[in-house]
Amino acid sequence: MRYDDSPPSPESASSVSPDRRWFTRRSGLAVGAAVLAPTLMAGWVLVQLTTGAGADDARPPRIVMPAAASSPTPASSPSAAAPQAKGPLAGKTVVIDPGHNTGNFKHTSEIDQKVDIGTNRKECDTTGTTTNSGYMEAEFTLDVSRRLRTVLEAKGLKVVLTHEAGTARPWGPCINERARIGNEAAADAVVSVHADGVSSGNRGYHIILPATVKSGAADTAKIVGPSRDLGERIGSNFARTTGSAPANYLGSGTGLVVRDDLGGLNLSTRPKVFIECGNMRDAKDAALLTSPEWRQKAAQGIADGIVGFLGG
Repeated sequence: MRYDDSPPSPESASSVSPDRRWFTRRSGLAVGAAVLAPTLMAGWVLVQLTTGAGADDARPPRIVMPAAASSPTPASSPSAAAPQAKGPLAGKTVVIDPGHNTGNFKHTSEIDQKVDIGTNRKECDTTGTTTNSGYMEAEFTLDVSRRLRTVLEAKGLKVVLTHEAGTARPWGPCINERARIGNEAAADAVVSVHADGVSSGNRGYHIILPATVKSGAADTAKIVGPSRDLGERIGSNFARTTGSAPANYLGSGTGLVVRDDLGGLNLSTRPKVFIECGNMRDAKDAALLTSPEWRQKAAQGIADGIVGFLGG
C-alpha cells in the first residue's frame, strides 16, 4: 500500500377557526349547559308529581352535557435519528479514516509537503496504489468506510469519517490532521482503512499496530495495549467474515505488524489501527477488492471487531 503516511402540539386550522381561541368555544358550551340544566330538572319534578313515582325510583335524570370538541391529536412523525445504543455501546464514538483521497493524484505538490509525525517528518499524504486495471485504493477505502459507517450506526454508535473526498476535500487530509480528528473526537476506537500494493503473489490482510513511541508530539504508551486488542479483534472477525487469510508476506502468519513510522499511529492518543484489506497488485486479491459484495463483507468484519472491542 502506498498509503497516507507510509509507503503507501397546537390545534389544526380545520378544527378551530383562526380568529377564535379554543377556550372561547368551551366557554360558550358551558353557558348553554347552565341554561339547560334547570329546564331538565323542572321537567323531572313534574313527572314525579303526575306519576307518583316512589322514592326508590326517584333518581335525578342523567344530564348529558354536550362534549366540547377536542383538538385532534397530532400524529407522531417517525424519528430519522439513528437507534440509540444501549449497554456498553452507549455514547461511544468511532472514527473511520479512509486511506488517501481520489484527488491526491491531481494535487501532488500539496501532498508532498512534509509534516511532523513526532519521530521525523514525512509527506502530508500519498496517492495510494491501484489495481492493474486502474481501480484506485482511495476508491476502495472510501467505499468500505461508508459501508462500515452504515453498519456501525445501525448499532447506535456515533461515527465520524476523517473525509469523504469530493469537492469538499479535493486532497488529503494530511496524516497529522487525520490523527488529530480522532483525538479531538475523543474516539473510543479509530480505524484507518487501506489496501496494499506489493508484488503479485503476495496475498492476504494484515493489521498495523502502533509501536511504543515517545518523541516530540508522539507518545503512544497509553494506546499500545488497547490498540493491540482492537487489532486482534478486527483481524479475527475480518478473516471469518471475508474468508481471507493473514498476509503471506509479513507478520509471520499472524496478520499483525507493529510499526513506528506512521504518523497516523504515532500522533494518535486514541486506540487506533490500520487494516490492509488485501493486495491490489495481486490478481486474486484484486478480484475480491473490486467486488461490492466482498467489500460489504469486509465492512461487516471490521465492524464486528470494533463492536467486540467496545464490549458490544
